[in-house]
Amino acid sequence: MMRWPRPVLRPPPFWYRPPGMAARLLGPVARAYGDAVAERMARPGGRVSAPVLCVGNFTVGGAGKTPLALAIAGMLLEAGEQPIFLTRGYGGDEHGPVLVSPDDGADRVGDEALLLAECAPTIVAADRLAGAILACQSGASIVVMDDGFQNPALVKDCSIVAVDGETGIGNGLALPAGPLRAPVHAQMPFASAVVVIGAGDPGARVADFARESGRAVFHARVGPEPSAPGLRGKRVLAFAGIGRPEKFFKTLADLGAIIAATEVFPDHHRFSEADALRIAGRARGGKLVPVTTAKDMVRLAGGPARDALASISRVVPVRLTFEDGQAVRRFLAKMLNVSF
Repeated sequence: MMRWPRPVLRPPPFWYRPPGMAARLLGPVARAYGDAVAERMARPGGRVSAPVLCVGNFTVGGAGKTPLALAIAGMLLEAGEQPIFLTRGYGGDEHGPVLVSPDDGADRVGDEALLLAECAPTIVAADRLAGAILACQSGASIVVMDDGFQNPALVKDCSIVAVDGETGIGNGLALPAGPLRAPVHAQMPFASAVVVIGAGDPGARVADFARESGRAVFHARVGPEPSAPGLRGKRVLAFAGIGRPEKFFKTLADLGAIIAATEVFPDHHRFSEADALRIAGRARGGKLVPVTTAKDMVRLAGGPARDALASISRVVPVRLTFEDGQAVRRFLAKMLNVSF
């Protein structure tokens, strides 16, 4: 039986360059892996009583699917629906299915689950079908999956795929030769729509292929919330453990912050007391303001040094905005029988 791999924490640079020696050497393994995932995606799954909307991506790494899931859930809430999120809870120890509670921490349910739970009820479940059943029992009118596009256990009524405009699908190869979970031509038939987040030729090429494949295409951007702290002219130490920390650093630069130092960690990194002491010490020594993401902040808990760092750190929350929100609403109305 094929083992489902843990996400790659630090994508190698060659994934985002034209295929070279490393990609060619890994080609046979990549083809076998991609074919296995494609075959797995085609397996039949179980259904639940509520419609299931999946927000996923073609690749590993930070494409923006959680901000996309939050934006879509916000639309559904405005329409009077009762969405309940379903997530794997990566980075946490809980296998579920379990409803996230206000007392949960990132070590138990994962950072993304805590962010989702601020918007709507959230269930963590390694078994997606069991999690969806619990969501329906908990009153969901629509189950919104954050990730799980390649997981066949649960039948999806609509699948929306997030694509980073700057990176697209990288070199177009499957793991481990590239960032794709399976060849894009094998994954595209399972997608209902593609959302390209941010500008860039790589994303535009994926959008063109999606249109040629008869899929809906939307465009969006991720930017700071209006509540983001004023950082113009401030010297900051930016620290992040997310898929693409450079996107966070660009957001800080756009806010006018002077990035004097950075600390980069793997995605979903569990901050240790030593990490917190080092970051706080660098900030004090350089008279810098420590700044991080909302996703990282929920992992700064569980010890005196982490709590102290959290108390002095500024958080820059972000929000996804569609270029044409009305077009997205019309699409959701058609796919999920929702009235806006």
